[in-house]
Amino acid sequence: MLSCNSQPRQVLVINVGDELLDGIRENGHLLWLGEHLARRGLPITRSIVVRDNAAEIARAVGEAWGVYDLIVTTGGIGPTSDDHTRASVASALGLKLEHVPAAEKALRERFKLIGRKLSEADLSQCFVPVGAQALPNPRGTAPGVFYHRDGKALVMLPGPTLELRPMFEDEVVPRLRDVGCACQGEAYVQVRTFGIGAVPLETIVRPLLKPGMVLSFGTHTGVVDARISSAGSGFTAEELCEVARQVRDAVGHDFVCTGHACLASLVVEQLRSMERTVALAESCTGGLLANSFTDVPGASKVFAGSAVCYANDAKVNLLGIPECLIAQHGAVSAECAAAMATCAIEKFGSDYAISVTGYAGPGGGTDSDPVGTVYLGYASPTGVWSRRVVLPGDRRQVKQRAVNTALDFMRRKLNKYRVEDLIHGA
Repeated sequence: MLSCNSQPRQVLVINVGDELLDGIRENGHLLWLGEHLARRGLPITRSIVVRDNAAEIARAVGEAWGVYDLIVTTGGIGPTSDDHTRASVASALGLKLEHVPAAEKALRERFKLIGRKLSEADLSQCFVPVGAQALPNPRGTAPGVFYHRDGKALVMLPGPTLELRPMFEDEVVPRLRDVGCACQGEAYVQVRTFGIGAVPLETIVRPLLKPGMVLSFGTHTGVVDARISSAGSGFTAEELCEVARQVRDAVGHDFVCTGHACLASLVVEQLRSMERTVALAESCTGGLLANSFTDVPGASKVFAGSAVCYANDAKVNLLGIPECLIAQHGAVSAECAAAMATCAIEKFGSDYAISVTGYAGPGGGTDSDPVGTVYLGYASPTGVWSRRVVLPGDRRQVKQRAVNTALDFMRRKLNKYRVEDLIHGA
């Protein structure tokens, strides 16, 4: 069962930090928390960003407490003079700060382990508002804070991403479930697709829904997600999953997965199950495709390597592409993409290869191949293919879309190969 409260929760995220408002750093915490709170039945109602100013933080929390069911703050709980969140929150709630001996013990042990001397400023992190819990932080020095009163919850998370995310998953989510604020499981079933737009996908999905089911969409660089939820209508997880299975069958090859797996992880999983390897040859993506593979744990079992050949001379000298091929067809062409993939297999000794070459913009392009044109190459034991796509967006978006399109190209080819194996009994 999807054990979620039928009443929608009001959720506020307060991101603290001058660097967010000064444009020094992107607000990645909001993006990540938005996804992971929604998965627990806690979609963000509102978010605000405040400076490292004690009065501003206290004002934001004081105005929000009692209005929202859950308040999450990020940043400002460290040991430096501009870390005001802990004291400001306590002040806003009319609470004093109390010392947590277990937090100090953990901090002393960590500093001893890394060979650093503990200061009074460091020890300031071992205080939490009276009645709150200190959340362990094995990856950093600042404990998080969890406070629950009168059916309302407040969470303080550290600013560093490597500390915030595991603390949220390991410490915050279980506590939110214990107090009945978060779903025991996922709040929705997600169907991930690639190659079909949101509008055509909705045309397929909506007739499959039962009355009371709620449909929402998420789109990002070519990936389109359809999220099917109960919204308090009493549907079981199995009923939602049955609709997801119907969607899967209806969208066919555009179906990627049920859940949140990325394209790279699915390709890695496919290759591992086949005990095969892949190599890459990249031009316009500049190593971004290789990065998507190395982001996947266990990719070393299947990922042979990548040649980033941005200049034409690099394509010739590193990969061994004939100069005459580039002279005749151009570096951005189906012929060049196919040659890049073929040469990558030869250079790295892999079973498969993917190549990418194109015009990411804002300059370049031709009348026949405008900015956004990307050619993909795919080499396998059974043949070599190329594909031309024209991708929308600015330079950064074209590069990321090219990566996803290349991964999807390989995913489809591998699926077809495995299906043929099953048909022929291989």
